[in-house]
Amino acid sequence: MSHHPRLLALALLCLLLGAWELTVRQAGISTLVLPAPSVVARTLWSSLATGYLWPHIGVTLAEMLLGLVLGGAAGLLIGVALAESPLLDRVLKPYVILSQVVPKLALAPLFVLWFGFGMLPTIIMTALICFFPLMENTFTSLRQVDPQRLQLFSLLGASRRQTLLRLKLPAGLPGILAGLRVALVLALVGAVVGEFIGASRGLGAVIIAAQGMMDTPLMFAALAAIAAIGLLCYQATLMLERRLLRPYTDSP
Repeated sequence: MSHHPRLLALALLCLLLGAWELTVRQAGISTLVLPAPSVVARTLWSSLATGYLWPHIGVTLAEMLLGLVLGGAAGLLIGVALAESPLLDRVLKPYVILSQVVPKLALAPLFVLWFGFGMLPTIIMTALICFFPLMENTFTSLRQVDPQRLQLFSLLGASRRQTLLRLKLPAGLPGILAGLRVALVLALVGAVVGEFIGASRGLGAVIIAAQGMMDTPLMFAALAAIAAIGLLCYQATLMLERRLLRPYTDSP
């Protein structure tokens, strides 16, 4: 029964692609406007077979993962600090919110000006984008621990550090991992969007170059590669989540 939803999802994908293919062929839509899925698949295959896309995929993956590590680590640490210290929460929270309401795309040209061309501006923008979900989820999860369990730890004489490591973090792990899933998706989006501004490598740069050459099938091929990366990485986070939560779900 566990494979039933996956089969339905695959059937829906095939139905949508078939409708897309049929519509393009019957309506005679130009490849420049909307290529058929078969054309996109051939372009994607040839781009991978010739080795054209692989370096760009590697750059986008590196930017996404580095940005996720930097932004995620900062989000986790600051989330813990704000949850543990009401004073820090009152002092720093407005600045954290302010850093998020400023559009990152508007900052991208400044990052290029400050840090030059290459991967660094994109990594920094990606880190800023995926920082907030993990910070907010960590803060909320640690603040919502059962008060009775907190009181029990206090009665047993547990230190603040022991309470954090043995109660708050394990209890808040589902919420923290949910924030990680959101941060991962946003990291991929941030990496691709960052490549739109001044990057010469990466899948975002491929999309911009294909747009300039009016090569619509290549644009769709790059988008298909981005979608595949996103799905694979999201599934990887779900596997990680199940592995980390198994000791808590298997306990009687």
